[in-house]
Amino acid sequence: MFLRRFPAVTSTAKRAFSSKISGEIDLRILNEMNQEMQSIFGAEPPASMDYPELNSSFESLQSTKPESSMQYEQVVTEDISKLTHVGVSGEAQMVDVSSKDNTKRTALACCKVVLGKRVFDLVLANQMGKGDVLGVAKIAGINGAKQTSGLIPLCHNIALTHVRVDLRLNPEDFSVDIEGEASCTGKTGVEMEAMTAVSVAGLTVYDMCKAASKDISITDVRLERKTGGKSGYWSRGGE
Repeated sequence: MFLRRFPAVTSTAKRAFSSKISGEIDLRILNEMNQEMQSIFGAEPPASMDYPELNSSFESLQSTKPESSMQYEQVVTEDISKLTHVGVSGEAQMVDVSSKDNTKRTALACCKVVLGKRVFDLVLANQMGKGDVLGVAKIAGINGAKQTSGLIPLCHNIALTHVRVDLRLNPEDFSVDIEGEASCTGKTGVEMEAMTAVSVAGLTVYDMCKAASKDISITDVRLERKTGGKSGYWSRGGE
């Protein structure tokens, strides 16, 4: 670009470009610069332009936003206002549930651990070096549900009344299907406890089997059903 050819200017001149330049700048260089400007912008720069005019044009350009951009910002602001863990300034916050009613709440979650045929056969025959894969993963899942508030920063410390974790070997795709359920009577739901239970159980299956294969994958961690609270009953698929 032509700007690389322009020497440093420390004077307080008010014109960006001028037809009258000091003897220190070769008129030939200025002509070349004007030609490059014309090739880029389609016209030569004006003979005179004060800096205040340039600044005013730049500020006007900055202040002009497309209508679509303004609408997008409005939608984002409205969506953020629906997130209970986000404050009015966008900061993270813990929800105050003191005004909520105590109700019976349950949540059911599931996940899948895909082992592959060789590892599946080892688990089925209980021949893994670390021992009973499904038994250890079951206890780990129950313990994980009880530790949820220590793992997820903005979760409430809930007095769980029941946690169930079941693991089933699935020969159709050589996987372990994991189902976890949590219950309580309180002011907030136990969805995170149920999903933490199946996640920790799945991770434990991986840990118990990783010596035999690193290709094991944990997939489809999701909530299947919840009851209780203001929103009442919900299930995946609307059933």
